Parts: sequence; structure tokens; C-alpha cells
Amino acid sequence: MREVYEQTQEAAAYIRERWAETPQAGVILGTGLGAIADEIDDPIIIDYAQIPHFPRSTAISHAGRLVCGRMAGVPVGAMEGRFHYYEGYSLKQVTLPVRVMKALGADLLIVSQAAGGMNPYFRIGDVMLIDD
Repeated sequence: MREVYEQTQEAAAYIRERWAETPQAGVILGTGLGAIADEIDDPIIIDYAQIPHFPRSTAISHAGRLVCGRMAGVPVGAMEGRFHYYEGYSLKQVTLPVRVMKALGADLLIVSQAAGGMNPYFRIGDVMLIDD
């Protein structure tokens, strides 16, 4: 577990060297929502490949970047794409970005994804809230 902690701290330190603010929220943008990062003011853009210990995005639609800045005046760190266990990453790798967001100071994490449901009342485009 110490290894996970050290990797988290190294990744967070790298980001802090490039962005001095403390995010109030971390946002992980899933398939189809990467363009939301374009709404971030004064963006600092960091490719995942530059962040120590970060996995690489494999989904074509995921830009594989962390975009830091402000949305509606609120400091946020937004990930353009995430990592999946089924892509061969370990659970430690898949959860590293969440740990890093917390290490940076984010107390709120918003994760988007494309999802389906069996509920007959759901309609295309409905927003579902998953509480875990």
C-alpha cells in the first residue's frame, strides 16, 4: 500500500508544479463528454503520459489529458478519459487518478459515463445518478 501512496504523491506533486490551485472538484469525463473540458477557463493541460505513474488512455474518443482551471469560477481538474480494469490495468492503476484528485485537495468527484438501464421509464438522454 505504501507504493500506491508514494505513486499518488509523486503524481500530485507533478501536477502541483504546473497548477498552483486546489481543485474543489475532480471531474472524470467518460465517452462522449470530453468536450466539456473545453469550457474550462485558463486551462493548464497535462497529457497523461507526462504524469508519473498515470496509465495511458486506450479509448480512441478519450484525449488522455488532465485539464486544470476554472469552471464557473470554481477550480476543477478534469480528466479527458479514464482507465478500465477490462483494458488490462490493475485496480491500483484504475483508481490512481481518484487518489490523485483527493491528494490535490478535491472533496468532490464527478464521474461521467455512457450507461444503459433496464428501467422502462428511462429514456434516451436521461441522466442517471449512481450513489455508491
